[in-house]
Formats: sequence, structure tokens, C-alpha cells
Amino acid sequence: MRLAVGMLWLLALGWPPQARGSCPSLCSCSLHILGDGSKARTVLCNDPDMTLPPASIPPDTSRLRLERTAIRKVPGEAFRSLGRLEQLWLPHNALGELSALVLRGLRRLRELRLPGNRLAAFPWAALRDAPQLRLLDLQANRLAAVPPEAARFLGNLTFLDLSSNQLLRLPQELLGTWAHLKTGLFVPGHPTRLVLGLQDNPWVCDCRLYDLVHFLDGWAPNLAFIESRVRCGSPRSLAGVAFSQLELRKCQGPELRPGAASVKSSLGSTVLLRCGATGVPGPEMSWRRASGSPFNGTVRQEVSSDGTSWSLLGLPAVTYPDSGDYVCQAKNFLGASEAVISLIVTDPQTSPEHSGSPGMLWARTGEGAEAAVLNNKLVARHVPHIPEPAVLATGPSVPSVKEELSLQHLQMGALGEPSAGQAEPQEARLVRSLKVVGDTYHSVSLVWKAPQAKNTTAFSVLYAVFGQRNMRRVVVQPGKTSVTIHGLVPKTKYVACVCVRGLVPRKEQCVIFSTNEVVDAEGTQRLINVVVISVAAVIAVPLTLLVCCGALQRRCRKCRTRGSSEATGTYVNLERLGHSDDGLEELSRHSLSEADRLLSARSSLDSQALGGRGGRRMNEYFC
Repeated sequence: MRLAVGMLWLLALGWPPQARGSCPSLCSCSLHILGDGSKARTVLCNDPDMTLPPASIPPDTSRLRLERTAIRKVPGEAFRSLGRLEQLWLPHNALGELSALVLRGLRRLRELRLPGNRLAAFPWAALRDAPQLRLLDLQANRLAAVPPEAARFLGNLTFLDLSSNQLLRLPQELLGTWAHLKTGLFVPGHPTRLVLGLQDNPWVCDCRLYDLVHFLDGWAPNLAFIESRVRCGSPRSLAGVAFSQLELRKCQGPELRPGAASVKSSLGSTVLLRCGATGVPGPEMSWRRASGSPFNGTVRQEVSSDGTSWSLLGLPAVTYPDSGDYVCQAKNFLGASEAVISLIVTDPQTSPEHSGSPGMLWARTGEGAEAAVLNNKLVARHVPHIPEPAVLATGPSVPSVKEELSLQHLQMGALGEPSAGQAEPQEARLVRSLKVVGDTYHSVSLVWKAPQAKNTTAFSVLYAVFGQRNMRRVVVQPGKTSVTIHGLVPKTKYVACVCVRGLVPRKEQCVIFSTNEVVDAEGTQRLINVVVISVAAVIAVPLTLLVCCGALQRRCRKCRTRGSSEATGTYVNLERLGHSDDGLEELSRHSLSEADRLLSARSSLDSQALGGRGGRRMNEYFC
């Protein structure tokens, strides 16, 4: 009786195994009671020599664990017969590849654990065969990316571990699937809570990580992280920086800022085409010709302080074939943008005055304009109709003259040569010995010689800050060979040229000066004044005190002395002074009336009394 009861109990537990499928060799099987009272079978295989999943797994298995084996590949539909399988654990194997059919038939699968393998890719579309899947563990594999289409198959997960892989970024589509977790809104068909593991990946912290950083920023009631301190892997400047400390910019496509739509340049000159663009990340700039032909030039890249990327195309010694359209392209991963700049090569308009050593050259740059070139570098250019005219003075008796700077009457042909109808060539050499003779903080005086000039010859003065393209012009009245230019800036270098009105200045008719010297001279003069005043004060104060002390002593002696000795001691006989060698003889010959006018009444009476006793008249004055 007891034996029958025992056999019935073993049959109820599913023994022997052949009743519901035998346990695979090199594996162990066990039964466990679920919460609802039903029985579930667990199969564990951990033989390190196992290279393929076992073929004879009992169909009623609900938990299958293949761990620490040598399995490298799982064939398609290897678990198709396990319709009751809920947990598939394949940790710490040598798996490097999974078939897209690996989950075929596993409609009740809820957990898929694959940590510690060698998977470089995962068959995300295979998750369609496991609609009840809630947990996916891919920790410690070799995944380099999650494709955007994977977002369609991960919406039902409540646990996803992607930590310790080679991920650089996550697609925005996947973040959009989890957006409702930040807001707390309920979305049908999506889980209300998610546990996420993203740590220990070499994240590239650029604009493409902007959405992920903001997704992880702050606390969300329905979102938890296995490790909250997610850090950057690159670039090197941000390696190890936590996401919570990042300030990233959102990605933007390139926007071009062309410097000029069309450029004209003379034959043989150097042309610089410029093109700027903005974008996040900074776009890559490139040049090409619209015709497809190659060009001979150099490209230089620069980034301005506002983040604009500039590409400069330099074309040296342009020729007529260089004319045409040049295409500037800005490109980043969001797209590309292009701009076209036209180059027109014209006849040469500049040539040196002297073919010898390089010096100051003048060229005609356009209608009513002049330009100065020093050592093959543009120094300044005179442009007509400058709104603020200069003020000049030709002498102290001539009032200041204001004149609008205009070159509408200037007509020049080739460089350094007057065209027909203009002054004779020798008039271009009238101005000589141009010098700077006087200056202040804001003005300068120029003088020159013109011995062959007529009284009706008018001169023009062109001046500008050294290095600037635009020059100002002042007109000197006929017959004058000096001018004072006002309105200059202190501590600034200038270039000034003088020529006969209507002609182009020559090299020797220009002078370069700096207002630094004025400031230094005035500063030195002020220092000299301070020193002189200080020395005078040191010398004068003791002398003044000495004189005052002497006067005070004499005053005291006067009070102590009495009688005639007082009068005698306080008089000065000017007769002796009259007979001295100092040429003051006339001082003793003043009349008595003048003495009465100059001195007090007492001094006059004393003088008469003393004169009566002396037998002759003596003129004495009280000091």
C-alpha cells in the first residue's frame, strides 16, 4: 500500500523524466512550484565543453540556463519547441552571433539574459517573436550601436541593461519611445516604469548626445537607473565628465555666410575668396570650381570668436582662365549647403612708378578713387564723398577752410601718367622736400617747396591712418606751400602726400609720421616744467625766510635804540650811492620836493636838520 502511494507521488512530480521528456545529458533538471500552485521545470547546463545548445530539452521547461559554456552560436529555431519557456538565460558564454530566428515560438518568454558574451550585433527584429518580453540584459557585450529601427521592438520593456558595451550614442527614436516616462503620462501598450543601465560605455559627448543628456537630467518617477553616474568617453577634453555636468548644444545643419557674391581683380594680382558657415557640429568647408576644372590655390580654415567657420581660398597671380564661378560647400552629418562666388579677372590697373626697388606706388582703383601701395601692400585708398571733411589752415592770417572730399575732377590714365588734357608731366614733380614741421595732439603742420609753381597752382593733400584703405583730401589755396591738418588721433601712425591738384602723388611726395612723438614731447615738456618749479620752490623758500628774519631783527633793533643814534642807524646816505661806481649818480640829484613826495614828513625834516648842521645839503632817503 505504501509503495503504491509513493509511485503515485512520483508520477505527480513528473518522475521518471521520460514521462514528459528526458533531461539532456551534461545538464541538470529540477521542478519548482510556482505561486499559483503549478509546477515549472528548470534546466541548467554549465559544462565548459558544451559547444551547442542541447537538442533534447523537455518541452515543459519554463527556465533554461546555459551558462559558462563554449557555445559560440545558437542555430535558428533552436528553442522553437519550448512553448512554455518564460526565462532564457545565456550568461557568460562565447556567443558571438545570434540568429534572427532564435526566439521563434517563444510567445511566453518574459526574460532574456545575455550578459558577458561577445555579441557585436543583436537581432532586434527577433523580439517580434516574444511579445511578452519585459527584461532584456545585454550587459558586457560588444555592441557598438543601437539602430533606430530597434525602437519599435523595445517599447514593452521594463528592464534594459546596455551597460559595459561600446555604445557611442543612442538614436532619438528610442528616446522618443521613453519620453512618456519623464512626463508620467500613461500610454497604452507601453510600460509605466523602466529600469535602465547605460553606464560604462564610451559615449561621444557632442551635439548628438544632447537629447540623451536631457533625458537623463533630473528625476523622473517612472525611470530608474542601475548606475546614475553616466560619464563621457570622448572627446578627450570631456573624458570622465558626468552627464549631469555637461552643457551641450543642439545639432544644427550648416548655414552659409558668403563674403561676396562677385569679386573683380586685375590680372596678376592675388585674390582671396572668403566663405563662412555656422552649424553644430562645425561644418567641414571645401572649395571647387563649378566647371569641374582644377584650380591652383591654397585653402585656410579659421574659426571666429562667435563660432563661425571660415574658409579662405587664396589664388596667387590670377590669370584670365581663373575667371569663373567658385563653389563653397559646408557639410556636417545633418546635410550640406553651397554658395557660388564669381571671380572676374580684368585688365591690369596698377604698375610701379619706378621699376627699381619697391616703394610707394599709386594706382587708379575706380571712378574718382586713388590708392597707395607701399612695398606691394595696399596702404590706403582715397574714396570720394567722405561725410566728414578735414579742416586745413594755410597760415595764421588765413581762416580754416572746410571742403568736401571729392575726386570727381580727377581723371587719370595709366599709373603715374596724366591722361590727355591734364597738366604737363613736369608739373607732377613740382612738390619737393615735404616735411613735418609742427604738430600737436590732434593736428600736424606740413610744409613743402615748389619753386617752379605759379601763383595760381593749387595743391592737394591726401592723408589717412597708415594701413587704412580710405584717404581724406584737403585742398590748399593757390600760392600756399603749407597746411595744418586738424582732427588727428593721438598715438596714431599716418601717411600724407602732397601733389598738384588733379595729379597723382609720387613716392617722394609722401611722408609717414606718427603722433606718438607729439605725445612724448609734450610729456617731456611737462616733466621739465615740474622739475623747474620744484627746484625754484626749494631755492626760493629758504631765501624768503632769510629776508623775513633779517627784517624782523632790524625791527627789533629799531625798537631798542633811542635818540639820534636811531635816526642815524635808519638812514641811508644816497650821496655815497651817487658817487659809487654803479652808475647811479643821478639818484643823489633828486630835488627836495621829490624826496618829500617819496618819503614821510619826519624823514624830510630830519634831512633838513642834518643838512643845516653839515654845512651843505645832503639828500637822504628812508628805506
